[in-house]
Amino acid sequence: MEPSVPRREEISIEGRWNAESVFSSPEAWDVAFEQLKETLPGIASFKGRLAESAAVLADCFERSEAVQQAFGKLAVYAGMAYSTDTLDQAAAERYGRLQGLAAELRAAAAFVQPELLAIGIPTLKVWVESEARLAGYEHFLDRLELEAQHTRSEEVEELLGAVAAPFAAATQAHGVLADTDLVFEDAIDSQGERHAISQGTLLNLLGSPDRVLRQNAYEHYADAHLRFKNTMATLLGAGLRQNHFRARARRYESVLHLSLEPDRLPLSVFESLIETFKKNLSVWHRYWRAKRQMLGYQDFHAFDIFAPLSVRSPEVSFEQSVDWLSEALAPLGDEYVSAMRCGALEQRWVDRYPNKGKRLGAFSSGVQGTHPFIMMSYSDDVFAMSTLAHELGHSMHSYFAWRSQPPVYSSYSLFVAEVASNFNQAMLRDYLFKTFAGDEAFELALIEEAMRNFHRYFFIMPTLARFELAAYERIARGESLTANTMNELMSDLFSEGYGAEVVVDSEREGITWAQFHTHLYRHYYTYQYATGISGAHALAHKILKGEPDATERYLGLLRAGGSNFPLELLYEAGVDLGDAAPVETTFEVLSGLVGRLEALVG
Repeated sequence: MEPSVPRREEISIEGRWNAESVFSSPEAWDVAFEQLKETLPGIASFKGRLAESAAVLADCFERSEAVQQAFGKLAVYAGMAYSTDTLDQAAAERYGRLQGLAAELRAAAAFVQPELLAIGIPTLKVWVESEARLAGYEHFLDRLELEAQHTRSEEVEELLGAVAAPFAAATQAHGVLADTDLVFEDAIDSQGERHAISQGTLLNLLGSPDRVLRQNAYEHYADAHLRFKNTMATLLGAGLRQNHFRARARRYESVLHLSLEPDRLPLSVFESLIETFKKNLSVWHRYWRAKRQMLGYQDFHAFDIFAPLSVRSPEVSFEQSVDWLSEALAPLGDEYVSAMRCGALEQRWVDRYPNKGKRLGAFSSGVQGTHPFIMMSYSDDVFAMSTLAHELGHSMHSYFAWRSQPPVYSSYSLFVAEVASNFNQAMLRDYLFKTFAGDEAFELALIEEAMRNFHRYFFIMPTLARFELAAYERIARGESLTANTMNELMSDLFSEGYGAEVVVDSEREGITWAQFHTHLYRHYYTYQYATGISGAHALAHKILKGEPDATERYLGLLRAGGSNFPLELLYEAGVDLGDAAPVETTFEVLSGLVGRLEALVG
């Protein structure tokens, strides 16, 4: 029998992220928590006073930024413990307390935006020019002006802030159910051996050369979610309706408009992506067909999507991944590479390995004043290497933004974020294809890695975006969202995406929505993976071609943080994501990868 997934305390210190650099202990976190609670009245003391002068406004901003930074550190530490061990009840309790504090903070600061708008943008622009401490707030005012028609009265703003904590219950409950309470039946391989299924081991099992094991893992993972489909549907339905409520409360036409307009993104960005995706589904149909033929199967199923094609799958240690990534990203300069290597290998940015209770997936976390941390489950293969590259792209984006921008612009839009992460993967893939040219086994492994990445960001995520759109449209029409309606919608979308090339298990494919609770509660997060990978390939191509200033323009994007609207930042870096062309070009990249496989089939 395969060794069981280790408990959190069995993971070596070297394999865990450096939580003690944020707070030395949970007790230190408790002290900081109480201290922050005591400072909240300091923000409220500015209520009704912002119109007095530019100096008073600057005082308020300074106090608010200090509170936000302190809260950010509390949130990072609480999230680190909770995401890596959802079985830890003390960590869950801290995380719950934090959600309550977040609601208090939002309520305490609810007066700020309405009072700013009452002062008026023209006056605020004069103040920004006259008060040195307000220098640099021009873009802040641009955003404020954009959101003016969606800002409600002080009383309504306070109410919207107060409901944030109870509204978070749906996504929190879904996460606890999926990451802690779901019990997965062991997967059985063709030799009768049992393999424990967890959020951290699932992808490895689905990538096994043993088809029986893959099928077992796929079915048992889906079946565990199906057993709770009604509960999960109730939770997700509540989360989607809450987003619909927020959109209505802020007078947006729809949740989609709520997602786009604060970043000044036109509706065409979303619509053209979906249309381009649907138009190019035939590329995916070619891929399923080529892979089935290479595997020699009569029928191709969803559990075969990650089936390995290479006879010899290369082992890639964590340290080797960092070395290759350093070489691939050398065009970005010594500062980028040195900081990345130090973070990954010495400063313990990365929580590397799977353990019981560790949540699904990978992410980059942190705030200005902490390291840009990474949670993942590394597995000594090219797929884990790719995930590490992706998350280090996020972390290096944060690294440069935090060192270059004031607190008001230290965070950046999700629309920009997925460019930086996918950029690292594109650069690494190009470097390794060139380095291992002629090594057919390694090249095939790289093609598989690339296709798995494209599958997630250029197939699954646009499909989930289409699911979101249809679900929100049903809510807007007053229709119900049950487990069965969600499953039918999801299954129909996958059937279209798979075409005639994949045998669809309608019930198990239909429950896919329940497996993405980290995405679907964040309205229209999913489509930004597809626009992000498109922008990433366009910018990487410019650097690899040696275009003048391409590297500096890209580093400028990282340093810019949130100091401008995302489309403008990306345009300055060298790509126009307001146009469908980058998405079309990325489908050409995908088609080229499929063509490599088709050539091998003969």
